[in-house]
Amino acid sequence: MKRSIKVYIAASLDSYIATEEEGLDWLTGVAGEGDNGYGAFLQTVDTVVMGRRTYEWILAQTGREAFPYLGKTCYVRSGSAPHTDGLATFTNESADALAARLRATEGGDIWLVGGGRMLDDFIRRRLIDAWIVTVAPAILGGGIPLFRAAGVPAALTLTDVRRYGQFAQLTYTAAPADTAATPAPTA
Repeated sequence: MKRSIKVYIAASLDSYIATEEEGLDWLTGVAGEGDNGYGAFLQTVDTVVMGRRTYEWILAQTGREAFPYLGKTCYVRSGSAPHTDGLATFTNESADALAARLRATEGGDIWLVGGGRMLDDFIRRRLIDAWIVTVAPAILGGGIPLFRAAGVPAALTLTDVRRYGQFAQLTYTAAPADTAATPAPTA
């Protein structure tokens, strides 16, 4: 069975994942319910993939000792030469190559943690199998957008809707590649 590549992310009502300054205050002050489904989702994942800036932001917030993905295989997509720092493996593989390599191995789901540039790369190549987007009751009016890939249509199917306090969590699965609209050319 093919491993699924999933996005599990929170966004404002106007689809921003952080402020321009990479702030999340708009998110942390919202009344949720327990962990808003995070623990159950995390149990399905054994591999996380993120961009370098997201990785550095997480380390700045938590430190190495409290890194939230200890026990998971962690990849950081970066332009630097491949290496490991003990927490993560840095790779400069294309999204296609990394997705193919990870899907070819046994394991649980693969979580694309963020950020926006990395997600855009996977969106453009139609590599995301499922989206779990938790919408916060906030309109930011600007910031780091969830979707950068303007002009890349995608057919999705809504498979679940849950409410966690003031959050609405929407789960979508991607349509098979042969039924999706033709991707926009990349620059």
